[in-house]
Amino acid sequence: MKAVIYQGPHEFTVEERPKPCILEPTDAIVKVTHTTICGTDLHILQGDIASTPGCILGHEGVGVIDSVGIGVTNLQPGERVVIPAINGCGRCVYCRRGMASQCEVTGFAFGMVLDGMQAEYVRVPHAMFSLYVLPEEIDPGVGVLLSDVLPTAYEGSILNGGVGMGSSVVILGAGPVALAVLLLLKKLAGPSQVVVVGRGQSRLGVAKMLGADHVLTCLDGDAQVVKSAKALTGNRGFDVVIEAVGLTEVLETSQALVAAGGTIALLGAHMYKCDLHLESLWLRNITLKTLLVNTSSVPDLLRVVKAGKIHPEVLISHEYSFQDIEAAYEAFKTASKHGMLKVLITV
Repeated sequence: MKAVIYQGPHEFTVEERPKPCILEPTDAIVKVTHTTICGTDLHILQGDIASTPGCILGHEGVGVIDSVGIGVTNLQPGERVVIPAINGCGRCVYCRRGMASQCEVTGFAFGMVLDGMQAEYVRVPHAMFSLYVLPEEIDPGVGVLLSDVLPTAYEGSILNGGVGMGSSVVILGAGPVALAVLLLLKKLAGPSQVVVVGRGQSRLGVAKMLGADHVLTCLDGDAQVVKSAKALTGNRGFDVVIEAVGLTEVLETSQALVAAGGTIALLGAHMYKCDLHLESLWLRNITLKTLLVNTSSVPDLLRVVKAGKIHPEVLISHEYSFQDIEAAYEAFKTASKHGMLKVLITV
């Protein structure tokens, strides 16, 4: 089978690999039909996140079950499934707490220590706990978004960020996760105001289309962003600040924008040391929450999408065939330049 192989920092190849086989009774082999590229894949290639040379990249996918181990009783060959980014054993203390991202056996492993989904087939451990049947009513391209982007947005904003009816919210970032947050908040949470701060005008245009009450460009400088955004709240600040970028300077902006009693919810992947300004935050009763998605929300999101309550296909801007995945990576490295959001890759 064809697969995208991590060779080391800044290098991957597309090679032939043997089709994976059942290694444990709880395994499933899935024929991948659709996958995508995530910002985390770029972090791996940049050396920010450790991966194992020789590992197949990719942690988002949809496919058809090819075979299952004798211990898998809730899934059958031929069923379409969503393959979540997080693979949990279902038994350890963290999985039992609903924190599969911290699983003591696997967790966030695809594309790093466990062969991932940028391939024609993938072996999925703990299949009974980690795979979800994709209803026929849901397009596979939308199913890919349920692997990571939508659960990250939902768990990070509504569940972890505490966004509720009447909340004022600022989303820092206008990439796929940030826009997924906006989509979900406007449809499911009832905030009184949502402001999006981003860089690329095309993405800010999508944010406006998805219902952002105000969009601001960070190209005007951090100080101007803080001034303009806080002015929209009567200089009180925001009940919830969603940080969806992962840069040190954006965390600085988050701390400047949060209101007393508010929450900063970090969805961005922070790879470098950041300053936490407790000298100005300790007396303001703020909450800081981090999140590595657990994908426990996938069943609920499947029901919401099936019912037509949200239409996340708007987040897919470009489509490629698997044979063109190298071109897809090149474009995704400068996604804002190409007006690119999520990339759908048909295997």
